[in-house]
Amino acid sequence: MTEIQNLYEYYLRYPQICIDSRKVEAGVLFFALKGDRFDGHDFAGKALEDGAAFAVVQDAQLAEGNDQMLLVEDTLTALQDLATFHRRKLAVPVLAITGSNGKTTTKELVAAVLQARYPVLATFGNFNNHIGVPLTLLKARPEHEILIIEMGANHVGEIAALCRIAEPSHGLITNIGKAHLEGFGGIEGVKKGKSELYQYLANSNGIAFVNQDEDFLEALSDAVEKRVFYAGGTGKFAATVVRESPFLEVSFDPDNRIQTHLIGIYNFPNILTAIAIGQYFKVKDTQIVEAISNYIPNNNRSQLIQLADCLVILDAYNANPTSMTRAIQAFAERPEKRKWAILGDMLELGIYSESEHKALLKLAKAQGFEQLITVGPAFRNAALTAGIPHFMDVHALKIWWDAQDRTSVCALLKASRGIRLEQLINS
Repeated sequence: MTEIQNLYEYYLRYPQICIDSRKVEAGVLFFALKGDRFDGHDFAGKALEDGAAFAVVQDAQLAEGNDQMLLVEDTLTALQDLATFHRRKLAVPVLAITGSNGKTTTKELVAAVLQARYPVLATFGNFNNHIGVPLTLLKARPEHEILIIEMGANHVGEIAALCRIAEPSHGLITNIGKAHLEGFGGIEGVKKGKSELYQYLANSNGIAFVNQDEDFLEALSDAVEKRVFYAGGTGKFAATVVRESPFLEVSFDPDNRIQTHLIGIYNFPNILTAIAIGQYFKVKDTQIVEAISNYIPNNNRSQLIQLADCLVILDAYNANPTSMTRAIQAFAERPEKRKWAILGDMLELGIYSESEHKALLKLAKAQGFEQLITVGPAFRNAALTAGIPHFMDVHALKIWWDAQDRTSVCALLKASRGIRLEQLINS
C-alpha cells in the first residue's frame, strides 16, 4: 500500500495529474477514480500504454505484479489527501470563495485583480467540487504566491469537507440565496451549508471578507475573529455605481472609475468584492482599474451578444430564484423599448420548484416585457396557468424564435445549465 508521503514523492517527480484516460500525456500521474457511470480502473492499463508514468489504483488484483500501479486504499481519498499534503507545503494565502450566486464571476474578477501584482493560481472554470478542488491545489507550483479556490456545494457538509482539503487561510461568501434548495432543504440549509466556510475560518484563526450589503453574512460570520468588512457607498473598501447601462461603471477611493464589460446591477457585488480584496492585498488602484476594465465575461455568464437583428443578454450558465429575480429586475431597468425575457427552468429546487417558478413568473409578468417566454417542464404548469407562451425545450423554442421580427429587440436568456438555452443562438 502506498502511503501519502511516498505518493507525494512520485507527485514531485510527475506533478501533472490526470483522471481522464482520453487526456493522458507522457509523464502524467493517472488516478483511477470510480464514478457512477465509469471506473477509471478499466482504463488504467491503457493510460500506462499511452505514456502515464504511474497509475494510482485501489484494485489490488490489478496492481499485482505491475510496478507502475501504485496501490492505495481509495483513489479519491488519496487524491484529496495528496492535495492537502501539497497545500501544507505552500506558505501562501489560500482564498476560498463560495456562495449561492456569482462565485465564478467573483473568482475570475478577484483573480484578474490579484494577478496584476502576484503570480496567482485560481480554480479553472467551475472545478469547484470534491474532485475539482484537489485537482486545482495540485496545480500549485512554488512560484504561485496566492491560491484562489472556488467551492461549490448543494448539500450541508460539502463546504466543510472542501475546507478540510484546501485549508483556506482567507475566505468569502458572495451571498446566501435560494440555490440548490432540493439538496439543502431550504434557505436555512443554505445558510448552514455555506457558513461552514466561516466556521472553518473561525476555528483556524483565518480571515473572512464580509460584504455588509448582503443579507445574513455579517451575523453568520460573527464567530470569525478576523473580519474585513466592505460595502457599497463610502469608507474603507467601498465603491459606488456610477452608471448601469449599457455596462456597469463604478468608482472607488474616490477618483478611480472603472468602465466594465459587465451588465446588470447584480454584478456590482462581484466587482465590489474584487476591489476590496485587491486593496486589502495592496494591489495598486490603477492596476485594479485596469484588471476589472479588461475582464470580459464568457461561458454563458452575463454575456452581451450583438446578433444581426437584436441584442442578446446570455446568462444561461446557472439559475435559481435569487439570481433569476436579480436578472429580471436588472433587465427591466434597461433602456431598450422592445424587451423579451426568455426564461428556462430553475433546476434542483425539489419541493420548492412549483411555488418558486410560479412566483418568478408573477414577478416577470409584472415588468410588462414585450415578450415573456418560458422553456422547460418545470415552468409548464405555472406558464399555462398565467397564460404565458411556453415551450418544452430549446428546439421547439427555436422554431418560434426564427419566425419572429427581432428588429431592435433586447432579449434576456436566463436558465439553469441543463436547459441549454444558449443553443437558441449558437447556430
